Amino acid sequence: MPAAQNPALVYRPMTAADVPAAHALSLLLKWPHRLEDWAMLQRVAEGFVVEDNGRLVGTAFACLQGEFATIGLVIVSDDYQGQGIGRKLMEQALQACGSTTPILNATLAGAPLYISQGFVEFGRVHQHQGTVTPQPCPPLPAGTTCRDADDRDWPSLLKLANAGSGLDRTRVLDDLRGVLERSVVLEQDGQLCAFAMQRPFGRGRVIGPVVAQNLQQAQHLIGSLLAPLGGEFVRLDIGADSGLGDWLSSQGLAQVDSVAQMARGEAPQASEGVEQFALITQAIG
Repeated sequence: MPAAQNPALVYRPMTAADVPAAHALSLLLKWPHRLEDWAMLQRVAEGFVVEDNGRLVGTAFACLQGEFATIGLVIVSDDYQGQGIGRKLMEQALQACGSTTPILNATLAGAPLYISQGFVEFGRVHQHQGTVTPQPCPPLPAGTTCRDADDRDWPSLLKLANAGSGLDRTRVLDDLRGVLERSVVLEQDGQLCAFAMQRPFGRGRVIGPVVAQNLQQAQHLIGSLLAPLGGEFVRLDIGADSGLGDWLSSQGLAQVDSVAQMARGEAPQASEGVEQFALITQAIG
């Protein structure tokens, strides 16, 4: 039965009370998100759900980040596929984007829906994960040092995060700040020039975002975080053209998936001589 003809379906904004049911829905798809990961996204983004007689059967989010909005966690229960639910959830998420440019990371299954709604692929994201077998960090050039971040670095980290992604990361990173396990930064002649963050996520830990001027810096930052994590499960979501893939595999983090980066409009651009080598999450970019 088409969704428009099913009076039992109710579409509404997501609330914090919906997070457990949404988490349970993602577990059925074998997605690794923890309850805490869902709660974080519910806090920083506008979420939408669809219910059938009180049963949550679909979700979607739009996370506004400056001139762009990332759409993510568009899920429809398997036994409700083919009813137009995903399309209607997307319409609500797009409406929430307002005048911002919507971007998303599309699975193979989701891509046809997004293409039909005007999204165009502009890149790929590769998911790397596994049990860490740390290798020595690539050396840094003279004048560049690596250290753990402290509270005084936060404004500079936000500025780098915004420049590397082309998005306004303030709200997202301010929310994540309390759960970060470790952040490392690079200083070049006394100026902060790159950083990487590590936090709990999914089956273990995730490293991201990683923002740096070049591949050597990104490898050193990631390697510094991986060094004490031998035997631990870690995930990174990296740009396919980042140059990190083979190196991460040598650290025990094999590529396990690939998704399409898509935008309905001009894609965000990095600036100020830095780029984002690893995402925060696929849902947030």
